[in-house]
Amino acid sequence: MLIGNSMAKISKVKKRDGRIVDFDKSKIAAAIWKAAESVGGKDRKRADELADIVTKVLEEKFAGKTPSVEDVQDIVEKVLIDEGHAEVAKAYILYRDKRASVRKIKLMLGVDDELKMSLNAIKVMASRYLLKDENLSVVESTGHLFRRVAKSIAEPEKKYGGAKKAKEFEEEFYNMMVNREFMPNSPTLMNAGTDLGQLSACFVLPIEDSINGIFDSIKQTAIIHKTGGGTGFSFSKLRPKGDVVKSTGGIASGPLSFMQVFNAATEVIKQGGKRRGANMGMLRVDHPDILEFITAKEREGILSNFNISVAATDSFMRAVERNGDYNMINPRTGKSTKRLPARAVFNLMVMMSWKNGEPGVIFIDRINAHNPTSEIGDIESTNPCGEQPLLPWESCNLGSINLERIMTDGRMDWEKLRKTVRLAVRFLDNVIDVNKYPLKEIEEMTKANRKIGLGVMGFADMLIKMRIPYNSEKAIKVAEKIMKFIQDESKKMSEELGKEKASFPNFKKSTWAKKYKHIRNATTTTIAPTGTISVIANCSSGIEPIFAVSYVRDVSESLGHELAEVNPMFEIMMIERGMYTDELIKKITQSGSIQNIKEIPKKVRNIFVTALDIEPEWHVRTQAAFQKYTDNAVSKTINFPNWATPHDVEKVFMLSWKLGCKGITVYRYGSREKQILTIKGKGIENPRVINSDGYRGGCPHCTI
Repeated sequence: MLIGNSMAKISKVKKRDGRIVDFDKSKIAAAIWKAAESVGGKDRKRADELADIVTKVLEEKFAGKTPSVEDVQDIVEKVLIDEGHAEVAKAYILYRDKRASVRKIKLMLGVDDELKMSLNAIKVMASRYLLKDENLSVVESTGHLFRRVAKSIAEPEKKYGGAKKAKEFEEEFYNMMVNREFMPNSPTLMNAGTDLGQLSACFVLPIEDSINGIFDSIKQTAIIHKTGGGTGFSFSKLRPKGDVVKSTGGIASGPLSFMQVFNAATEVIKQGGKRRGANMGMLRVDHPDILEFITAKEREGILSNFNISVAATDSFMRAVERNGDYNMINPRTGKSTKRLPARAVFNLMVMMSWKNGEPGVIFIDRINAHNPTSEIGDIESTNPCGEQPLLPWESCNLGSINLERIMTDGRMDWEKLRKTVRLAVRFLDNVIDVNKYPLKEIEEMTKANRKIGLGVMGFADMLIKMRIPYNSEKAIKVAEKIMKFIQDESKKMSEELGKEKASFPNFKKSTWAKKYKHIRNATTTTIAPTGTISVIANCSSGIEPIFAVSYVRDVSESLGHELAEVNPMFEIMMIERGMYTDELIKKITQSGSIQNIKEIPKKVRNIFVTALDIEPEWHVRTQAAFQKYTDNAVSKTINFPNWATPHDVEKVFMLSWKLGCKGITVYRYGSREKQILTIKGKGIENPRVINSDGYRGGCPHCTI
């Protein structure tokens, strides 16, 4: 049924907040189509026809008047039922009820959400990202946040193309973020366009073997944490415990004692009131205090503001393979103090990681073998989650492409991906110029190398849409193909920016000088964990699998009860097959997994595998596939079920080294008392997966 020009009779609609806005029939059609699609509907044209009918009823009932949004929705429900679409009407009503609950929470949070983002995203944005006044009341909307960021990051374009060009890029940056196709790291979202203006997430600071040097680093750490950054350190230059201190005639207390001081300082410094500081503490495997370091976090709660990793050398790993010994080197003298059996040290690393997830392992020689600016210095440490190796005094800003949003009709849209990569590289490069650096030394080193780290998120969502199991050879090939494409395109764009804006100052001292005439950035790619930005983008975290098919979110503070949340793609698939029931969802929330629910078809079970369903070797192989085409490193947690053995951990440590990974982090479910994802309930008769922090997979115990 077509209405013709009668639509002119309804020109305005009254919003819930009292605003009068233009009537838009396409929004009615989109809402009907969304409801229809959720119950297996295939006829998009029918949604348009139903929207025409709704419009006609509105014109008859409200001729010369302005209906409210509620009036429109009431009529949509009636038309759907009258036209014989009861299932669509039910889905529409359920969606409407859910939106009402979400609006209630948004109202309590004081958030104006014109972008209609998810509840998880709003909670995260209200607590961390949206600007607040002196009374801690939110003073910007979700759309204003992205406009603030886009305008700030486009500013450097004025220097090269004038105000008109800057405005064009502002619009492109804004649309890329609003469409959730790309998100920069948290400090950029928090601080772009503000007086603070510190936009980088990752920093590495040097720690020298002197009291002055150590406490200078503590002060610098506090400054960085206050601005929203995370810090990494190598404590390998500090003399070992019991070594001589000539200036005082005393003995050294060793690296672990000073790590406690860094930890205490971090505890009292909130990052701009938005998140706690986080640190990576690293010690070379040949440092005399390595055994104390490996066991430092055996008791939960110790060094709570640190992730710790052993910097393992290739010679150490080869000694492990042959059951040989290796030297402990005093960093003060450069001389060997003793020899230890490599296998015994390795086994201790394995046992501690099995016990509580730490230490992780960084393959430091491999990192430096791929260091593009080795003439400037050696890389000693990484950022807190391990994906960004940096020189001392260096910082890096990261961003991630949401792969699920770059798809068209269930396939990767390669042209869209190319355009997104190119725009994201320009965005991240501009961040370097806009950034207000916390320390002069950091500004100088960062601008000298201009490192950026473009990565991905939504990888698991993309595989589900493609009907590819995460733990399959096909998924590994897809991972390599996509990351190679991103790597190649990011280099092409950086080369163009080098011609347009000049290469990074240390270019001639870098390995890139042999391959390019110009290149803007010493590195272009990094795979980050994307904790909260994946919540904002409403996608799976980084390259992690989904963590649960269905789970319970504790929203008791807002609504007074818990809400069951179901993976939307799974929900649609079950509805299409006529298998969706409340009983099924309750059954799934008991463990989050569907692998033991035999009534669900095997094809579906294969596609919707969770982090704990997947054999650890597939986690490692996925990480290695992305690392193959990534400049920096890859943040990936190798998940184990609770019943995994230390031998299982040992196997993936060795596999990650042999497959070319730059580091590895493992986590055995339940090995810590505090973890974000838990299975609990009122006794064993009512277990369920509980998620109260917007967790989307990845490292469930990382501090940021």
